[in-house]
Amino acid sequence: MNKRRCPLHCDSHHKLNRRDFLHGSALLLAGSSVFGGCASMSGSKTAVEPIRPCGPASKYVPTIKAAFVRRKEDYGMLWPGAVYDGKSTRRMYTKELKETAKALGVKLELRPEPIYSAAEADGWCAEAKATRPDGLVVMVHDRQRHSWPTARKAVETGIPTVIFSPLGTSFTTNTIHLADKPGCVIYSTDDFSQAAFGMKMLKAGAKMRNTRCVVLRGNKRYDTSMEDLGIALHYVPAKEFLDEYRSTPDTDEILAMADEYMRLARRRRGATRQDVINGIKSYIVAGNILKREECDAITMDCLGALGRTKVSLPCIAWSRMNDDGIPAACEADLGAVAAHTIVQYLFDRPGFEQDPVADTLHDAVIGAHCSCPTRLNGFDKPPEPFDIVHHHGNRDAVPRTLWRKGQRVTSLDVFGGDEKQQRKTKLLFSVGTVMDNIDVPPAGGCVVSVRVKFDGGYPVLSFPGFHQIFFYGDYKQQLTDFCRLFDFEAEVA
Repeated sequence: MNKRRCPLHCDSHHKLNRRDFLHGSALLLAGSSVFGGCASMSGSKTAVEPIRPCGPASKYVPTIKAAFVRRKEDYGMLWPGAVYDGKSTRRMYTKELKETAKALGVKLELRPEPIYSAAEADGWCAEAKATRPDGLVVMVHDRQRHSWPTARKAVETGIPTVIFSPLGTSFTTNTIHLADKPGCVIYSTDDFSQAAFGMKMLKAGAKMRNTRCVVLRGNKRYDTSMEDLGIALHYVPAKEFLDEYRSTPDTDEILAMADEYMRLARRRRGATRQDVINGIKSYIVAGNILKREECDAITMDCLGALGRTKVSLPCIAWSRMNDDGIPAACEADLGAVAAHTIVQYLFDRPGFEQDPVADTLHDAVIGAHCSCPTRLNGFDKPPEPFDIVHHHGNRDAVPRTLWRKGQRVTSLDVFGGDEKQQRKTKLLFSVGTVMDNIDVPPAGGCVVSVRVKFDGGYPVLSFPGFHQIFFYGDYKQQLTDFCRLFDFEAEVA
């Protein structure tokens, strides 16, 4: 995967709150634009249904296979000991498993009885290898005998595995052998929220492997994929966007959306009402293409295809689609497609694809681009304030979203793997704090310019990556776990 270079809920430290986790997941499943089916693009003049994913990922229901592991007899003197009520904790965690699966919208196949022996472990793992679920969850309820060997056998199936070990069911001598093994994560805690996030990672990985992205570029139709990420790439000539845009009239729906968009903006500078109408038209056209091509994500060689025409660049369109829960990447950048997909599926929020600019005075990095989503706090949260201004090319209407000062943020870039060269997909990420928003003008460059002070003291003049996705929250540990679970390379800048 070659990265094209530009020519010109959860809060910061994230101890997942189970109630918030389940509430947020239920909201998304209940009727938001994020995981629903294909939406009609017709609608009333004042209330327009958001565009929704229309590809395989939008219809796929991941399967998670789970089992408790323990000896059949009483614990006695062996850990977790006679003081541990294994029956009540099994009932409690069974409830947690089922509630989490329901909130996530995944199919849970929970073994009715615990795995009581090595032979039963072999049978369960053999069944998993035969049916190939999207993930395994091993609920370790014992420290001795076949318990941790069963966890190892689950990992050796090659199916991504989440291991949950309540306090008292492991020493570090048990966990050390799997701690750094690719294909699994271990959560050693009484708090099920970490295991719940593990299940969410299993779902995100499965949805990612079923995601189909339309790539508007070139003049040929063909299909390929992103190697071990599994994202399917469906190439469509960029001219099809151009032709459909030119044949789309300024309908009542488009006019109503444009007027509502201007009403929601903090202010409008430079950009005319017609500029906004043209930007909303790009949103409608992109949605029609997404629906027609049955895709979940979209990207376009926007500068190459539209830069020399009077057709509106899709800056508003991409901003709104990312707010809708559709990965929408600028400039046909496939790494950005992958990063948007990971961020949205894992953290239920959109991210900002940007060009990194070094600020040596403040030892900071300025993320600059002309398309930024507004629902930075989450798909089901209120948007941040935004202005409507001209693109840095002094044309079209684009949203200038204002980032909250002091907000912790994560930066993510994705570099695709290559099986022939035996190179894994790499996730490059950093965490930092928003300093302020740069006014453009008087500064030059892209109109959304957010200054971030990153942790770790990495030299800003050589800050790695390009078109990284900035998004709200400190998710360094969660991305590290995601890389381990799916055997990606993790690099923290």
